[in-house]
Amino acid sequence: MPENEESYRKYGDPKKYDPSFKGPIQNRGCTDIVCCILFIIAVLGYIAVGILAWSQGDPRKVIYPTNSRGEFCGQAGSELEKKRLLFYFNIMKCASPMVLLSFQCPTTQMCVENCPDKFMTLVNALKNGKDFEYYKTFCKDGVTANMAATAILKDGLCPPMLIPSKPFTRRCFPSLGLKGGIITVGNSTTFDDGQGKTDRPAKDLVDGIKNATVVIEARQVVIKIFEDYTHSWYWILIGLVIAMLVSLLFIVLMRFLASVMIWFIIIAVILVIGYGIFHCYMEYAHLKGEPGANVTLQELGFQADFSVYLQVRQTWLAFMIILAIVEVIIILLLIFLRKRILIAIALIKEASRAIRHIMCSLFYPLFTFLLLAIVIAYWAVTAVFLSTSNEPIYKVMNESACAHSAETCDPANYSMSQMKKDCADSECLFAFYGGETVYHKYLIGLQFYNVFLFFWCANFVTALGQMTLAGAFASYYWAAVKPDHIPSFPVFSSMGRSLRYHTGSLAFGSLILSIIQVIRVLLEYLEHRLNGAKNKCATFMFKCLKCCFWCLEKFIKFLNRNAYIMVAIYGKNFCASASAAFSLIMRNVIRVAVVDKVTDFLLFLGKLLIVGIVGVFAFFFFSGRVKAFENTAPNLHYYWVPILTVAIGSYLIAHGFFSVYAMCVDTLFLCFLEDLEMNDGSAERPYLMPESLLKILNKKNKTKPAE
Repeated sequence: MPENEESYRKYGDPKKYDPSFKGPIQNRGCTDIVCCILFIIAVLGYIAVGILAWSQGDPRKVIYPTNSRGEFCGQAGSELEKKRLLFYFNIMKCASPMVLLSFQCPTTQMCVENCPDKFMTLVNALKNGKDFEYYKTFCKDGVTANMAATAILKDGLCPPMLIPSKPFTRRCFPSLGLKGGIITVGNSTTFDDGQGKTDRPAKDLVDGIKNATVVIEARQVVIKIFEDYTHSWYWILIGLVIAMLVSLLFIVLMRFLASVMIWFIIIAVILVIGYGIFHCYMEYAHLKGEPGANVTLQELGFQADFSVYLQVRQTWLAFMIILAIVEVIIILLLIFLRKRILIAIALIKEASRAIRHIMCSLFYPLFTFLLLAIVIAYWAVTAVFLSTSNEPIYKVMNESACAHSAETCDPANYSMSQMKKDCADSECLFAFYGGETVYHKYLIGLQFYNVFLFFWCANFVTALGQMTLAGAFASYYWAAVKPDHIPSFPVFSSMGRSLRYHTGSLAFGSLILSIIQVIRVLLEYLEHRLNGAKNKCATFMFKCLKCCFWCLEKFIKFLNRNAYIMVAIYGKNFCASASAAFSLIMRNVIRVAVVDKVTDFLLFLGKLLIVGIVGVFAFFFFSGRVKAFENTAPNLHYYWVPILTVAIGSYLIAHGFFSVYAMCVDTLFLCFLEDLEMNDGSAERPYLMPESLLKILNKKNKTKPAE
């Protein structure tokens, strides 16, 4: 019966006893057909967008540097295959503010085999045949020693000077250094710019380099992280395998020792977090008196080398405070919810029995993971091809005032054009990728469609997994005699029913969730775009909207999950099932709010323990803190990269296994509430819940169900 009369009147009548009901209904019809058709059309359109993107896109645009003619440096099979590096004619022009807008320096850029390694001006190179042969490798085709330096510079055929440079992210940048606190280039504090100034200070190059690397600095961190992955990927895989084995061990042990394992998880999590607090304190105390250790994080600012933060006492103090707060919260929750833990343990015990009879359910998350990997890969590849399906756009770039500045131009005939005549010192250089065709005009719409369908497909795959497992575990609960009355291959049977009859319901629920998620993404984008406005009212409004939609997303996920359970059991459409699930939950709101959430909390502690065990092991291994692993661990730029990867991967693996338990508990819990409403423990209407739950609820069957 419902928990109080007010809930009874407000949220409808409880489920009535049906003697023919034996579990998930077999004879059912298709539901939400319109949504099913809409989803199929949307997926076909998604495939068409992918094909269109693959035919128009060119991923080389994000792999290779591009010269001023829009050609790719180092592209295999082209004339520039051996010229892998990009050389700037005048790096100081990169100090122009327009670089921050277009990410393209207003100077000629060409592909070269090697960066220049010596000082040289065009004027001096023309005096020596050998020097000029070297200098020509950094000039455009058609330059000869018979041409005057002024004519060469006027036509922009050669750079006015060469500066010793080093390759950085496949681009040539001056090799700057420090000498007595003064910036040097090629061990010299001055350089000849080839345009009359023979003693320009090396610091003049700094602004150009800063702007030229405004995007590349972040890439350098990414490259180092990528190198760390290449050196540690097999150790990361070993860590993830260990996480999988530990998760399997926990699942197996919970089949036989559910009560003991739950209390072990609780105590172990408290101890692991306690050790984390102790370790942070020891590091904090160890850094006392160390030079530079008392610098604040605000003073330190952002550093590409994150290991620098571990040398600051304030970092370990922050870690220690965070862990202490988490420890106190967990202990307080356990104290106040200790009585409800007994019911949660009974549910987990019953879930263990269900999984023991339906063992293939443990491996279903692998199928879900595979489908999600396909969806993510398709979205990522389509996004890359869409973003690289633009055409090269060339703009007029000049140093002096020009009426045609930043206008679109054609490099093929620019030297004979009116623009060149009006602005003699201007050049037609590659600016960015774009386009004016119908396809390019609607490119942003295709990108949005790609993102929306990604959310819809990913949510559909997740929903399919939830409904499949719900149908399998519901067939276990409602079996009068277990396991004899459980159907053969319950997981496959449930998945078949879900796809055959309820694709529309899955699409409906996932569509609602996807719309909310896309709105959240748009809010993040709009807030980011408006950050420069410094409008406090707009900022406050966006914060409120983000909070509201975050709460709405959480509620829809909760409602969808329970709606899928009801669809799997009774075969009704999504709206009817969501209404029935919501009414059932509200009639038993106290049990749902406490018992179900306590169970989720206990399972979360299990995932936290697995992450803690594997994460601590990864920390001591990759950081080299243990002497036994010093020679085995790889040398890395950032040892936190594999540690963080292993920790996140361990959580996802543990979540995959424990999500089966969570779905099983949620399904059994709804069935348990239905059981309480439909049955009364009499010989005609016996409870189907296990004896452990009957004892906790002070209920009993007058006679055992007939076998």
